[in-house]
Amino acid sequence: MGDGILSQEEINALFNQTSTKPSLNIDDFLSSMEKDAIGEIGNISLGSSTTALSMLLNQRVEITTPTLSVIEQDQIEGMIQEKSVAVHVDYTTGIRGKNLLIIRENDAKIIASLMMGGDGTQLEEELSDLHLSAVQEAMNQMMGSAATSMSTIFNQKVDISPPAIDVLGLPPKELEHFDDDVVIEVSFRLKVGTLIDSNMIQFIPLSFAKEMVHKILNQQEPEPVNPVPVVAEKPAAPLRQMPAQQVNALPVDIGATPVAQESVNANIQKVEYAAFSEKTAASNGVSNIDLLYDIPLAITVELGRTEMPIRKILELGAGAVIQLDKLAGEPVDILANNKLIAKGEVVVIEENFGVRITDIIGQADRLTKMSM
Repeated sequence: MGDGILSQEEINALFNQTSTKPSLNIDDFLSSMEKDAIGEIGNISLGSSTTALSMLLNQRVEITTPTLSVIEQDQIEGMIQEKSVAVHVDYTTGIRGKNLLIIRENDAKIIASLMMGGDGTQLEEELSDLHLSAVQEAMNQMMGSAATSMSTIFNQKVDISPPAIDVLGLPPKELEHFDDDVVIEVSFRLKVGTLIDSNMIQFIPLSFAKEMVHKILNQQEPEPVNPVPVVAEKPAAPLRQMPAQQVNALPVDIGATPVAQESVNANIQKVEYAAFSEKTAASNGVSNIDLLYDIPLAITVELGRTEMPIRKILELGAGAVIQLDKLAGEPVDILANNKLIAKGEVVVIEENFGVRITDIIGQADRLTKMSM
């Protein structure tokens, strides 16, 4: 500091002085059961996020088991030692709370490059708005997949708001404040192919974490059906001896106290049903298939198909050409309600397109495709 200018190391040292408070003990805020529940939520949600990110980037993605600790909210900024990207996510349905994810700026550049069809090695010096949009979409897919997994955990729908992104310098600007003074720090290691191998940090307010644990540990189980109370009936009064003709004349009430069977001679008969004529269904001279003739079907002519990764779809624009799986001149497929029924060739009728049927799919082939 001889020339009056602080070096980067000295700036970092001064900046780190804000985090000289004694560290908090997580056991003072969370029980063992609560820590296990939060860890399980993290494992499941991060596992589904890994799958979503791997499909987006077309790279092998690995995320290690998260580790938990607690810090005071005003220590978050002091933990950022290099330029980073902050991703803010709000849970809006099912559970309500904030979530903050910190990513190294260089890792964000690699993710943006892969999202935009690059190889992740040729990186820009600064993150442009286009790059930030790509990172935002990747985080949206990751956290959306995590929310879907959490819906299964909590047995109710969980939704998030679109993520908001901030680029943080050094020292970082003031981050969005949580409502809690104590925040849970979830740290895990992220690997993307051979391009990224670094730590990512997720911050969750303590009250939000406890709300999630409460929902897991206190999920409502189906209420048992209350058994119908059995009321002991009074024993039927003994019948007086009556002449047989008077006993047979007694009315029988189904809802009344049951009477001994030997005291009533009920007249029980077998139920008989009238026979239906076999010609009833076609009495009007109309066959069953005739009833279906006027049901409309959607006829579709399919030129071809293809599969594309999301990063290629994001690159599409006016004038882009998509190659299909059909050769030029190959017959097109004709479908009725998405079921293949014929093949044909495309023709032009005055100013409209049409299709000339060249082959009808056989009955055996149709039945095979219907069963698939």
